[in-house]
Amino acid sequence: MISTVRDWVLPANQRRSLEDLEADLDLSHGDTRAKQSAFWSMLVLSAVIAAGGVLTDSTATVIGAMIIAPLSTPIMGIALGAVQRRRTSAGLFVALGCLLVVTIGALASLVVPRSYDLLSDPQIAGRTSPGLLDLAAALATGFAGALALARKDVAAVLPGVAIAISLVPPLVVVGVCAGQASWWLALGALVLFVSNLLALVFAGMVVYSALGRTAPSTGRTLHTLRKAYLTVATLFVAVGLVLAASTAGTVLVHLWTNRASDAAAAWLADVPGASVISVQTHSRTLYIQVRSPQDLPPVDKLLADLAGQVPDGVPVVVVTTQGQQIQAGRVGR
Repeated sequence: MISTVRDWVLPANQRRSLEDLEADLDLSHGDTRAKQSAFWSMLVLSAVIAAGGVLTDSTATVIGAMIIAPLSTPIMGIALGAVQRRRTSAGLFVALGCLLVVTIGALASLVVPRSYDLLSDPQIAGRTSPGLLDLAAALATGFAGALALARKDVAAVLPGVAIAISLVPPLVVVGVCAGQASWWLALGALVLFVSNLLALVFAGMVVYSALGRTAPSTGRTLHTLRKAYLTVATLFVAVGLVLAASTAGTVLVHLWTNRASDAAAAWLADVPGASVISVQTHSRTLYIQVRSPQDLPPVDKLLADLAGQVPDGVPVVVVTTQGQQIQAGRVGR
């Protein structure tokens, strides 16, 4: 059964040779000077482009950075080296490349005012709270990328894989958030990057093993391969637990904002023409934006209605369409 699936996914006449894979994925193989100069120059450019796209909230610019980012090459090189049970320099290129991109992101953060709310930028907010769906998407994308490299006839999908896997933008966000001393946000973006990296390595190991690109099997080499799979699987579980916690947190926040919206609507029920526009959370504070042609009811009643609906101690700010901000206080106090 497994052999049938492998032959269907990786037809023998479309499989690339080991030499071709090494030529593409090993930056220390062949013309190393040309490969490494291309890698570092494109990585710097992609990081600068990603930083510009993130800070200006330009999705098109961020996508451009994803397409030209070369970081997936040494990551897939790690997978190929693992199944061949041989030491490569791929891990070093990935580590140094990550450090370079984070540094560029940190330098770019110098143009951002200290009072700037990072979560108001969708390019940052969308990369600081990853969930389990992000891991599932990364895993599917990793398999797509590994298959595209392993087959001769589907290389055209690689730009799409580069966009979907998103390696450089999360690292830039790590640097931007770290440069603003927003360590929790930086950690969230780092978890997103690590989940994408593990997905690529795991998918690459599975595909290249199925491709038959492994070294001759001996007791020692099989033990090494099992150890490599176990290490990646353990890291996967650890990241999965973190993402599961993040997903649960996102669900709870969504539940609490819905409850807060209902409580605010009840608070405004006796004011003709008044309505709730939106309820959002920023920096652990609940912002309730309302529209009212008349004076608002006492905010003490709103806090009383929110008690039991959201966690105690959450600060509440009522924002009117006229731009007025009313510090209502903390729920349950």
